Amino acid sequence: MKKLLTRKPRATRSQDITRLALGAFMSYAGVSHLTFARDDFQAQVPSWFPADPDFVVLASGVVEIALGASLLALPKQRRLTGLALAAFYVAVFPGNIAQYTEHRDAFNLDTDTKRLVRLAFQPVLVAAALYGAGLPEKKNGRR
Repeated sequence: MKKLLTRKPRATRSQDITRLALGAFMSYAGVSHLTFARDDFQAQVPSWFPADPDFVVLASGVVEIALGASLLALPKQRRLTGLALAAFYVAVFPGNIAQYTEHRDAFNLDTDTKRLVRLAFQPVLVAAALYGAGLPEKKNGRR
């Protein structure tokens, strides 16, 4: 694992673009957690989760800002921040499932079909985070 994190292969242009786009997206999403979208994000906190929904939203917003800023400002740490972002996307997935199973409206996801499509998009975000992290690595000039 240490070797995976310390190896510094050169990023491709598309990996850099992915990293920067995710960094901007996560920074914006984090700020929205703390401000104008706070109520919508609370709808994604599962009813069974043993913490105050507002606290969860505020804490996850701070984490998203930190991840986004790291992706933008620390390109040499792209491997670590990309892996952390992928893990974060996996960690918040139960909230997306809860929004679907508990039929909670938020972010204009006001039907089960829309909420199901949102669920299907989560693996794309995980893949994008890994790709922006430089994974998989190029082998002999090929991916």
